[in-house]
Amino acid sequence: MRVDLFDFELPNERIALRPARPRDSARMLVVRPGQSPELTDTGVADLAACLDPGDALVFNDTKVIPAQLEGTRTRGDAVARISATLHLRSDIDRWWAFVRPAKKLVIGDRVRFGSDDETCLTGTLDATVADKGDAGEVLFVFDLSGPALDDAIIAVGHIPLPPYIALKRGEDAQDREDYQTMFADRNGAVAAPTAGLHFTPALLDSLTARGIEQHRVTLHVGAGTFLPVKTDETDEHKMHAEWGEISADTVAALTAVKARGNKVVSVGTTSLRILESASQGPEGLQPFSGETSIFITPGYRFRTIDALMTNFHLPKSTLFMLVSAFSGLETMRAAYAHAIKTEYRFYSYGDSSLLFPAVGALAKD
Repeated sequence: MRVDLFDFELPNERIALRPARPRDSARMLVVRPGQSPELTDTGVADLAACLDPGDALVFNDTKVIPAQLEGTRTRGDAVARISATLHLRSDIDRWWAFVRPAKKLVIGDRVRFGSDDETCLTGTLDATVADKGDAGEVLFVFDLSGPALDDAIIAVGHIPLPPYIALKRGEDAQDREDYQTMFADRNGAVAAPTAGLHFTPALLDSLTARGIEQHRVTLHVGAGTFLPVKTDETDEHKMHAEWGEISADTVAALTAVKARGNKVVSVGTTSLRILESASQGPEGLQPFSGETSIFITPGYRFRTIDALMTNFHLPKSTLFMLVSAFSGLETMRAAYAHAIKTEYRFYSYGDSSLLFPAVGALAKD
């Protein structure tokens, strides 16, 4: 499909720079394709009333790490400043990163992240350039590994705010709390699973009282989620891999939900991507641990999920393509036009939507 089919005009003032407070006070647009009304304005706090007893929410328990690293490359007397955003861990001592400017680095270069003081090793992290890929990707092999490397990244790194926020203001201490869901448990994401940012203990209590199950999966969201689609056709775009995992217990629980006729509701596109990645075989949803680069566009048939809670996404993004595959392109264009007109807040810190599938979007249709 042509990428420009997924374009729309978004006023700059609709981009949220801070989350709603309390988190569950955000607005929520319910989208039911082909029904009347097709669009309903409500709030995240009303989520339980929008679902049925016995339905199940699936949360992503990944935890955002401070994966934005600033450093210097020294080659003889030549010193260059670089900025690296970690996006995929490939071993206990190495990460792939998007680097600016990547042209400043060659294989074998040494880079020091953190302090500029060459005499002070406290607050520094050293690495060697081991490989270079496409689109500014660099593989760093760090001098530390395992938990020691994790601690060093926390010490010298910064939260990698999405570019549409970072261009308007700098990261601050509040972001370390705001840009993390209450489910965050497993270190590894460089971007938050933002649909989960809306949840509070009070909201979970209301869901439990309604008889709605809560389950967890893991997808370590990579920096590739921020990359624009630069091709003219969707089938020419390359998705970057992300690591995810679903346990056998979670598979059994969700299989039981489906068997009794209830809905599996993905909280966020990240939970959706790992659920759909784990259900590609003939046996349906299975335990999964590994990398996925699943790219979902209109025409895809969803095998596991029955509804999706998600924020409002960028024009021409892979995520807007995904929601268009689920609820229909024309429906989502109308939903986004309504959201813009009625002043919903967009992107990571913005408001939410609850999407139901278009006819033919589910594999069982």
